[in-house]
Amino acid sequence: MKSQRWLRIIPVALIMYTISYVDRTNVSLALDPRISTMMKDLLMDDRLKGQAAGIFFLGYVLLQIPGGYLAGRWSPKKLISMFLVFWGICAVGCGLVSSFRGFATMRFLLGAAESGVYPTMLVLLANWFPRTERARANAYWNLCQPLAVAGAAPVSGWLLSVNWGGFDWPQNIWSHWSAKPLAGWQAMLIIEGALPFIWLPIWLYFIKDHPRDAKWISREEKDFLETTLQREAGELEPAKKISPGRAFLQPVVFVMLAVCFLYNCASYGLNTFLTEGLRGGGHNFTGLQTGLLFAVPYAVTAVVMVLLSRHSDLAGERRGHAAFIYAVSGVSLIASVLLKEHSFWLSYAFLCLAIPGPFAGLAPFFAIPTEILPRATAGAVIGLVNALGNVGGYLGPRIVGELKSQTGGITVPFVVLGGALLAAAALCFLLPKRRDFASPAP
Repeated sequence: MKSQRWLRIIPVALIMYTISYVDRTNVSLALDPRISTMMKDLLMDDRLKGQAAGIFFLGYVLLQIPGGYLAGRWSPKKLISMFLVFWGICAVGCGLVSSFRGFATMRFLLGAAESGVYPTMLVLLANWFPRTERARANAYWNLCQPLAVAGAAPVSGWLLSVNWGGFDWPQNIWSHWSAKPLAGWQAMLIIEGALPFIWLPIWLYFIKDHPRDAKWISREEKDFLETTLQREAGELEPAKKISPGRAFLQPVVFVMLAVCFLYNCASYGLNTFLTEGLRGGGHNFTGLQTGLLFAVPYAVTAVVMVLLSRHSDLAGERRGHAAFIYAVSGVSLIASVLLKEHSFWLSYAFLCLAIPGPFAGLAPFFAIPTEILPRATAGAVIGLVNALGNVGGYLGPRIVGELKSQTGGITVPFVVLGGALLAAAALCFLLPKRRDFASPAP
């Protein structure tokens, strides 16, 4: 009964957001001066590097709440289709710039263009997957985040190392726009930025807003979903009159904001400066080797996400699972930098365990609002939490850049990021317990 939904909805959504995450994070490799000329071309130091990566998240605040609100009242499918076009234009634009200010502007606009996708997609999944499947559905879709890095990092590393001046067709096209040769980082951002336009027709063909809109679903499965989802909505009936404004003022929302802010600080601060952790031990890695080393922790993350989400659904528990994985990642990150002087590969092993926390915690963490609030209100709450929480995505890289400039290394900034994950783990125990899931929000 589940096969059609899992095979038709999840893979298309996964690849759609994988493209989004590639366009969001490929700049981490482009900003490594060992394998790219981007920092030199745009006259950037470590402080500007952190700002360039993080400014995306200032734009990412803009459409989170409107996106979640509209998704609960309009068509999530059409809404995401519009976002695909807008972020494709902005992603390509990031590769067309010739100054730091131009790049920062395009990154800000890229953040705005992608900002409504996440809450909209969570509302769409809640239209298709009942509560007992929701953490797994969220996790399988969110696999795009580590898989985007694991799959794209080697390709991005290779694109950065190509001598694009040796190819006639891109050189001739580029000569109409710039007097300088096409740099590797520009080619990478342009090529990967065009992917949303390729995926748009596939998204429009396969995705439907509700089971009742799909012709490919069996009558048995459709009846099962309609009955189950209506029953779950009925359990939240007393909360139906709660406006988004009142929902925003609930204590649980403030706790979720703090947790989301902390794990985003750690996630994007670590991602932006991860290549710094791949140095040392007498190793001098090539662009492709750096891309592969960059990818392995995110491949580990994909496995952890599946295992944790399955166990969360089986146990019917959310906050403890999120707290556990945040704590493991925080301890591992601190251990990684403290052990680096003694053994590069042991440090790298702990780094592989440090990456999963912010990603694996997403499935149980964002299952909570859809299980305690009605659909329309939950979408707006998710938008608020993801919007303000992702300000951490701006401050994380900036904090690491500042601390690295002051201390001359990544030990202090990475320990600070590890502490942020441990704080997020502690705050999770203020979120609703398992017994609260079937109850309406106060």
